[in-house]
Amino acid sequence: MSTNGVEEVYLFDPQLLEELEFDDQKCAAYRPDISPTHPGEGLSLRPLCISDFDKGYLSLLTHLTKVGDISREQFEERFNLMKAQPGLYHTVVIEDMTTNQIIGSATLVKEMHFIRQCASRGRIEDVVVNGSYQGKQLGKLLVDVLTLLSRRVGCYKVSLECLDKMVPFYSKFGYVKEEGQNYMCRRYVPK
Repeated sequence: MSTNGVEEVYLFDPQLLEELEFDDQKCAAYRPDISPTHPGEGLSLRPLCISDFDKGYLSLLTHLTKVGDISREQFEERFNLMKAQPGLYHTVVIEDMTTNQIIGSATLVKEMHFIRQCASRGRIEDVVVNGSYQGKQLGKLLVDVLTLLSRRVGCYKVSLECLDKMVPFYSKFGYVKEEGQNYMCRRYVPK
């Protein structure tokens, strides 16, 4: 796919999203009906592109946590490092095509293990939708897409971390709090 005659560089092959059997396998109900191919009027769901630096991608992430002052060079270096590990990083974005701004994003990270006969586990992270677009089911769409994508790329399970108040939301997709499991963290930088 190209924009203004310039070939886009995607983090992963957009074909993976096109091959999802979303209508048959989605976990959530959508009213009005939206999908990865039709996320809403003027919106497009696709893999992260290197050009998204200029479309407010990093600014969107500040709705989640501290991002810091990241230069174009740093962004491109990290993007290329992630792209150089095919199949491990799947960041999906929603772009408002009328403003050319990234207004939603989520990431599926595929971890490779030796357990379960060298199986892979998926982790969904950094789910965020710009406040002006909340209430349009876009967060739901992002989680549904990455949940289905995790299965498509061969993960034996997929997990995520969330605040207690978000448990009912993620439960809609089949995620459950596993009894006796704890999430623990050691931070090296302040929150």
